[in-house]
Amino acid sequence: MKILCVADAKDPLVYSSNVAERYGSVDLVLSAGDLPLKYYEFIVSSLNKPFYFVFGNHHTEDLARFKKCGWSESPIDFKNEQQRMCWGVGGDFLDGKVMRDSSTGLLLAGLGGSMRYNRGEHQFTEFEMYLRILKLIPKLVYNKVRYGRYLDILITHAPPRGIGDQADQCHTGFNAFLWFMRKFTPAYLLHGHVHLLDLNSPRITRYHETDVINVYGSYVLEKES
Repeated sequence: MKILCVADAKDPLVYSSNVAERYGSVDLVLSAGDLPLKYYEFIVSSLNKPFYFVFGNHHTEDLARFKKCGWSESPIDFKNEQQRMCWGVGGDFLDGKVMRDSSTGLLLAGLGGSMRYNRGEHQFTEFEMYLRILKLIPKLVYNKVRYGRYLDILITHAPPRGIGDQADQCHTGFNAFLWFMRKFTPAYLLHGHVHLLDLNSPRITRYHETDVINVYGSYVLEKES
């Protein structure tokens, strides 16, 4: 199984007329945030693959309407004008949710946003992020009962505390994510937010049973089925 992951910066290899030739074999696309919706629309229309995304702490101008809607369906299924306003990206808004991708069977969850540093939109304190996690627990427990595991992939925007984060308040990671990984053992935690100026820098850190991957720009995750 191959997954195209994107975050933070448009990759010219993705934003290209050759994107279908280069990435047409991926099974789905995941975004860890801080990218414009037009970029997502380009990827979805070019690859026609399942797409899931969270918001970061930038490009949040459309966040409110996705919070209100929380799903994506074909426009012909929409029953009212409010639902029609939610259409546009062609993917699933995963922020604060737990979902199962029907095409791959992967169990996904999303916790976007960053550490609060200037009271901007989609910024959270440590306590607030723990509260967001608590809201996911009923569906995670359901997954464990129904599928034998809590989760396969957690998509965040910010990193976990002490794993690829930085010293400034904005780029500080969350302790809550460390607790989440210990408790619910996802195979992967995918994040962005911390820009990799040297794309040859190590992206992957193992924490207990989880591979933490910085997917800044783009990254192809190859997972055993």
